[in-house]
Amino acid sequence: MSKTAVAKSKKQYINREISWLMFNERVLQESADKRVPLIERLRFLGIFSNNLDEFFKVRYATVKRIVLAGKKGKSALGGEKAKDLLAQITKIVIDQQTKSLEILHDIENELEDHNIFLIDETEVTEHQASFLKEYFLQHVSPQLMSIILNDLRRFPTLKDTAAYLAVRIALEKNATEENGIRYALIEIPEAIDRFVVLPPEGEKQFIIILDDLIRYCLSSIFSMFDYHSITAHMIKITRDAELDIDNDLSKTFIEKISSSVKGRKISDPVRFVYDKNIEPDTLSFLKDKMRIQETDSVIPGGRYHNRRDYMGFPSLGRDDLMYKRITPLPIKGLSLEGSLLDRIAEKDFLLYAPYHTFSYVVKFLREAALDPKVRSIKITVYRLAKNSQVAASLIQAVKNGKQVTMQIELRARFDEQANIDYAEELQAEGVKLIFGVPGLKVHSKICVVARKEGDDIKRYGFISTGNFNESTAKIYTDYTLFTANQAILKELKIVFDFFETTYKIYKYKHLIVSPHYTTNAFVKLIDQEIENARQGKEAYIKIKMNSFTSYRMVDKLYEANNAGVKIQLIVRGICCLIPGVEGMSENIEAISIVDKFLEHPRIFILGNNGDPQVYISSADWMTRNLDNRVEVGCPIYDKDIKAELIDTFEISWRDNVKARIFDEDQDNKYRKNDLPKLRSQFAMYDYYLEKLKDNG
Repeated sequence: MSKTAVAKSKKQYINREISWLMFNERVLQESADKRVPLIERLRFLGIFSNNLDEFFKVRYATVKRIVLAGKKGKSALGGEKAKDLLAQITKIVIDQQTKSLEILHDIENELEDHNIFLIDETEVTEHQASFLKEYFLQHVSPQLMSIILNDLRRFPTLKDTAAYLAVRIALEKNATEENGIRYALIEIPEAIDRFVVLPPEGEKQFIIILDDLIRYCLSSIFSMFDYHSITAHMIKITRDAELDIDNDLSKTFIEKISSSVKGRKISDPVRFVYDKNIEPDTLSFLKDKMRIQETDSVIPGGRYHNRRDYMGFPSLGRDDLMYKRITPLPIKGLSLEGSLLDRIAEKDFLLYAPYHTFSYVVKFLREAALDPKVRSIKITVYRLAKNSQVAASLIQAVKNGKQVTMQIELRARFDEQANIDYAEELQAEGVKLIFGVPGLKVHSKICVVARKEGDDIKRYGFISTGNFNESTAKIYTDYTLFTANQAILKELKIVFDFFETTYKIYKYKHLIVSPHYTTNAFVKLIDQEIENARQGKEAYIKIKMNSFTSYRMVDKLYEANNAGVKIQLIVRGICCLIPGVEGMSENIEAISIVDKFLEHPRIFILGNNGDPQVYISSADWMTRNLDNRVEVGCPIYDKDIKAELIDTFEISWRDNVKARIFDEDQDNKYRKNDLPKLRSQFAMYDYYLEKLKDNG
């Protein structure tokens, strides 16, 4: 980037942590948006809270480690000092938490307008009391973990997946003396639904949160004490989620990851959240016993924590208060009833979930598992569904004599234990497992099937932007390309060869593969657009991805901007680039779409002087994806699919209902213009409906 461009800009980058918090603000906006069905708004509050938990476990913990190491970390943090950044994060989070509580209060009031009432322990009627006491005795009491804290030499280790009630018991005698107060912790059972649905009364429906049910029954739990008052306030902690993988050569990789996951349970806390109405002496007692440090984020919150549980708020049979479910569509020209391999041999097909049914992926694997001509299946796995049909299909293939090789990423954040369990099950069934590449995560989404046809081996496969997961395919938008292009599939096989011979670096003519080639490949493609712009030819770049944090790629787009290349970015999450700054990025526009589905695909479109080049990829433009992961980007050669991908980008780009504008102010303004209202996720489904009707 030129010195002139830098001089005209206040700053070059948005700090990634702050940008992430602004993304979560967009999620919070959904919970406040009255265009969103009421129960869905509650669920967005849960997503906001869950996101925040993961942020503190990973990103806040990383910045905290920089501070504890005595480093400033400015170069890695977009020019921010690490210690100042921690304070800035805490301030933003406190503001967002305050806003979330106000939104929750508004939603609860609106629920009452629909005869849905959330009651607390003070509002229980005589009619409801017997039901709740019986429910407590039968379901809750047997699972309660309650601990008296006063006389413990060592404070118990708190789980960061759980929330706790901090109980203050003021005894009848000597209540003003120190030994007249007893403190206790009650762990909210995670195996019980957080929301207890009470019997309806006419048209009215009642729900009590499990925390309040426990509060209602405190006298039963602590009946052995003679007290004059008892109170309970919520607390929770968040722990550093970094895995500390040991170097014991006698352990298998599965054993090392499993040990690290267990170690995460006792890692350092990075955030302490408490009910702002808690008694000062109780708060002081807890902070002292828990050794809360000044580098930890201490956040006064509301009455309830672990609001991520609102993601599972009961539907109560109220379809009128939830999004209308869509019926996933078939892919035009590709029937689930016939042979997928025969049709894919004729041409490529594109699946765009959740608008298309994910059943094609399962059908492809099921067919490969049964086909006598199929010799082998190779697949990468990052996150699987809880009851995975993908895994079941691979086991079926082994039982049918196929050679099945799976690269499973045991370090997939927060899915480590699930992947360990699957790895052990699949290994026991005879699947050949590969556990990644030393120092690299494998994030690619690829599959190759080898089939004996006559005297030759012909390959079939698919490349995706998302995980092979039936559950998330219903709520994440992702592209999957089915192909029998032998040149592409030969290179996919080479990727699998790299997993097994990691010392050898292969060259690729078609695929864009991290960690060795992705950055340089995209730099070369951008340079081509820069040259076209300088020659007065058609030049543009259109990108859709999840996050954009690579400063090198940001600088490259600034360079393209200065050459006159028009750039459109759709970035769901973090975006460190600052659009619309004169002399630096005035030719760059950027938006974010947060709506019913989670936008997850990565697509790259380059003008190429009127003959667009289109790629799909598993990789965002983040340093970790470009340099520290195995990722696969795939060119689109089929002209119809290329046009389809460009169409879907344009539909997203025209969104003026759920699109927010990226700018230096980061205030998440909705894009507004005089064009007809277009909500891209709804328009996308209509687009594919029309394609099915089109006989052309």
